[in-house]
Amino acid sequence: MNRFKVSKFRHTEARPPRREAWISDIRAGTASSYGNHIKSSCSLVVFNADRPGTLGIVPLESQGKSKKNVAYLGCHSDLVTDFGFSPFDDHLLATGSADKMVKLWRLPATPAGQDLPSAPGVVLGPENFQVDVLKFHPTSDTVLVSASNKAVKVWDLALQHTLTELDTHSDQVQSVAWSSDGVLLGTSCKDKELRIFDPRTKPTVSQSTQGHENHRDSRLVWTNSREHLLSTGLNQMREHEVKLWDTRCFSCALTSFTLNTSPGSLIPLLDADSGLLILGGKGENLIYCYEVSLQQATLTQVNQCVLETKCRGMALVPRRALAVLACEVLRVLQLSESAIMPISYVVPRKAVEFHEDLFSDAVGSVPATTAQGWWAGDNQQVQRISLNPAHQPHASFISCLVPTELSSPTAAQLQEVPVGDTDPSEGSFSSPPSSLTSPSTPSSLGRSLSSTSGIGTSSSQRSLQSLLGPSSKFRHAQGTVLHRDTHITNLKGLNLTTPGESDGFCANRLHVAVPLLSTGGQVAILELRKPGRLPDTALPTLQNGVPVTDLTWDPFDLYRLAVAGEDARIRLWRVPPEGLREVLTTPEAILTGHTEKIYSLRFHPLASDVLASSSYDLSVRIWDLQAEMEKIRLQGHRDQIFSMAWSPDGQLLATVCKDGKVRIFDPRRSPEPIQEGPGPEGGRGARVVWVCEGRCLLVSGFDSRSERQLLLYGAGSLAGGPLAVLGLDVAPSTLLPYYDPDTGLILLTGKGDTRVFVYELLPEVPFFLECNSFTSSDPHKTECEVQQVEFARGLRLRQTSLEPVAFRLPRVKKEFFQDDVYPETAVCWEPALSAAAWLGGANAQHRRLNLQPPGMTPVSEAPREAPTRRTLPSSVYLEEKSDEQKKEELLSAMVAKLGNREDPLPQDSFEGVDEDEWD
Repeated sequence: MNRFKVSKFRHTEARPPRREAWISDIRAGTASSYGNHIKSSCSLVVFNADRPGTLGIVPLESQGKSKKNVAYLGCHSDLVTDFGFSPFDDHLLATGSADKMVKLWRLPATPAGQDLPSAPGVVLGPENFQVDVLKFHPTSDTVLVSASNKAVKVWDLALQHTLTELDTHSDQVQSVAWSSDGVLLGTSCKDKELRIFDPRTKPTVSQSTQGHENHRDSRLVWTNSREHLLSTGLNQMREHEVKLWDTRCFSCALTSFTLNTSPGSLIPLLDADSGLLILGGKGENLIYCYEVSLQQATLTQVNQCVLETKCRGMALVPRRALAVLACEVLRVLQLSESAIMPISYVVPRKAVEFHEDLFSDAVGSVPATTAQGWWAGDNQQVQRISLNPAHQPHASFISCLVPTELSSPTAAQLQEVPVGDTDPSEGSFSSPPSSLTSPSTPSSLGRSLSSTSGIGTSSSQRSLQSLLGPSSKFRHAQGTVLHRDTHITNLKGLNLTTPGESDGFCANRLHVAVPLLSTGGQVAILELRKPGRLPDTALPTLQNGVPVTDLTWDPFDLYRLAVAGEDARIRLWRVPPEGLREVLTTPEAILTGHTEKIYSLRFHPLASDVLASSSYDLSVRIWDLQAEMEKIRLQGHRDQIFSMAWSPDGQLLATVCKDGKVRIFDPRRSPEPIQEGPGPEGGRGARVVWVCEGRCLLVSGFDSRSERQLLLYGAGSLAGGPLAVLGLDVAPSTLLPYYDPDTGLILLTGKGDTRVFVYELLPEVPFFLECNSFTSSDPHKTECEVQQVEFARGLRLRQTSLEPVAFRLPRVKKEFFQDDVYPETAVCWEPALSAAAWLGGANAQHRRLNLQPPGMTPVSEAPREAPTRRTLPSSVYLEEKSDEQKKEELLSAMVAKLGNREDPLPQDSFEGVDEDEWD
């Protein structure tokens, strides 16, 4: 007789499928969080998509063509950090996000054919910090635990309030886990401690011990026994470590082992009924399978599986969805960059029948108690069910938390997207206009998606738009550095250390003002219409006497430059019409009033001789340049003012501040802000600009992880937070936004960056339509070459040169005026008001100018060419050829194919773009 019990799972095989069985061509997210990035119910699979706040949804079991259908749900305004299905309702999903909210959603049974409600069924929060992890209770469908930084809350979802809040965590909570009977709650924390709570008894910890020696991501999972749990983490050597604990002797682990050294987090997936433990590291392609034996307190390796792709997340399929007749004891879903791979763990058996020794009864789908019953002390357990197909079907359960009646055909949030054709760079985003809209968002914000995205109104085009999602007509925009003949070279001594609140240099259609590194606050004036190499001798400059903090040209006077200095003064300079020929030491005027050095300067967009300035004295002052005196002083800032911007109608002024607030002022009515809302979390810098005809504010800044991000606010609802948040990349410099109101395009780049981000902005979901990115300042639209479909021109300042950059849109019929790209533009170089009129309360608008050159016909009026069908003459089909002729023709064709290097490339035959656009 054997001394040791032989495991029935010792021969378990991991069977990765062929590529045909993968859910491929998806776009998985790369943002890091404590979640597993993918979860599964018995019906659906949900994963983190590559767009912030968006989840991808695909049926678990699909056949044929429907297997390749992935739908995308926009559920939060920021990164979805964790999510999970209810253990009882296969279509009830809880999501937590960096926007500090917890939401519950009811997903459709068939994502391709049904709609979601226009809003979540339950909304909890906001928390003080981002929500890190979520976990449903194992016996009650209305109990949920959430962790946000150091706070752990147990929620009653039915009443939407907290039952208790657990304390004593001294650092960020990384994982939470319920015991299988729902009595105890375990947590792992960044302070390296494992804690066990009895939430109904007291909010303080019942037991605690040091878990792993490294503070990196640690996880906790409970076995089917209240006394035993597993933890994963890193030791001092940064090796992955797994430990088995007994709560009756919690001071040390029963057993442990180490795996390989890896920077990625280790994901533990435990099937408590079978005792099989799956371990996989993020960023690795190796998955381990272990058997947990509680009687012998051992962890025995069963097998390991090497996969084709690297892991970004993993999930277990519930036991009720396994193919039991095929002896499938586990199914793991591995999320990679572009695919979901189902991996079946099978115990080989000869007989095709139900094997009771492999499949013990599983937890059923009907909850045992309610939140109030559990909180009152009810420990009743969920009834277990047999997995034998002969005993099915079993009772199903639909939670009353989010009724199915909330679904509305007019407020669809989920749309079918054929995965093989999805390309986010083409704007193929399938969340419709309501999926990210907060309840406070006006329903009639701006123009429709069809007109903005360039998609027509025919039925076939509307069908295409509903299938692929909105896309920008500027998505193929190209940025091109113009010929060297237009460059200004041999620049020397540039000041590359201007304050972060300054753009570094400024330009209008005639001049470029560049601060120099030499003492005395010197500013060089370059003539754009005189390109070429500058002389080696010193350039004539404007001598300010103190270091320059910001500078800007008067939009209505091409020869007046405002310069702010560290001495808290603003100097107004006038450049001679013939250009700067000598050093100027005396400005036209000096404005004094600030008590600390000045951050930034902004001229009024409509009224002449009106200038706004912000300073370290935490005030914003508005000046009448004609009277050379301060007229208005704005208060209310509690820290450094990063940026300010006038609204397009010139009535309001927006600021973004280091105190984490975005404010809107009506300067002529009150010195205090009329609105205030939460701004970027990072304190490294920010910019603000008005967009979407003044109905929205765009703020570029940093999040708490130092990632650069864009936040879009409704101008009338700042207090409600951003409508959408778009994460970009990690870089030290603040993104400088340049907005074109005619096209709705925002161009963003930072000091030292080699890339310009280009997005089309919408006042409704999906808010941001990505275009081809390229690197800018903004001269007037009249400086663009309309005949070349040039919609923007910028200047790239390098260490020794100044280079013009043209942004153009590839079009075939360039002989026609592209009236869909060039609407009538505002004559922003002419004032609409005087300073006295604006200060007196008057408002006005710029007159509009048609950019259509004489003699050009609008493309909307161009004659449409009927498509011609290419046919071969009948003689080609009737002519008989001998075998020798056919052999000779085939040989000649092969030689020509291999030997002719001048053959055009396949893309040369594509239609829609001229050949010269591909240079």
